[in-house]
Amino acid sequence: MPQDTAKTETLLEVNNIEVIYNHVILVLKGVSLNVPKGGITALLGGNGAGKTTTLKAISNLLQSERGEVTKGSIIYRGEKVQHLSPSDLVKRGVVQVMEGRHCFEHLTIEENLMTGAYTRSDGAAAVSADLELVYNYFPRLRERRKSQAGYTSGGEQQMCAIGRALMSRPETILLDEPSMGLAPQLVEEIFTIVKNLNENEGVSFLLAEQNTNVALRFAHQGYILESGRVVMEGPADELRENPDVKEFYLGMSDEGRKSFRDVRSYRRRKRWLA
Repeated sequence: MPQDTAKTETLLEVNNIEVIYNHVILVLKGVSLNVPKGGITALLGGNGAGKTTTLKAISNLLQSERGEVTKGSIIYRGEKVQHLSPSDLVKRGVVQVMEGRHCFEHLTIEENLMTGAYTRSDGAAAVSADLELVYNYFPRLRERRKSQAGYTSGGEQQMCAIGRALMSRPETILLDEPSMGLAPQLVEEIFTIVKNLNENEGVSFLLAEQNTNVALRFAHQGYILESGRVVMEGPADELRENPDVKEFYLGMSDEGRKSFRDVRSYRRRKRWLA
């Protein structure tokens, strides 16, 4: 999905940040990335690479886990935001959809969606219009609107979590592992909806994802993390054709399909640092 990001306004800038947990454990080691307005940016890497920590650093959700940004800066629309509360960030248009969906299980789907509008002050009519918009993008949620969220499927809960984020009228959504635990058909459906929201509603996305193949098909640009560092970045179509990405993240090489688990990690690190 090509996009000329060179002439596009940058919404979010993460500049050389370090994150430490419990005052001891260094998790992110100088991570930098940009999210352009109107784009889909993928943050890729295996489990434990630092993707979720990066998103939580941006949304200021680290403190609840005894984590903190100790170096660098996080800038949104030209202003440093790392000291804002998560609710203040939501008011500025930045909202995170957490890994694992995190719906309120005892509430109905519609009640869950309405909780996303708690920061708004533009009236019931505007909120109702946006609820209808969410149902148009997620018709399955309309069918299940009166069902308790805890009794819906994993795919429906993921749709509910994204829909709840949309109810805050976000400019940028931080989307953490949207494909986790879902069947391939549902993954395609959710990523297609993300693409439509991006193109039709102008919502910018920074999505953390282990499923590199599907992420790079829908994203405009990508960053690959390993052990808390950005080891590669570029337009999504270029990353998809990169030999190292093919071999270690798409399971392909010049010799055919290959699992990165069969290759020693030091070989991967040697390639990234070469």
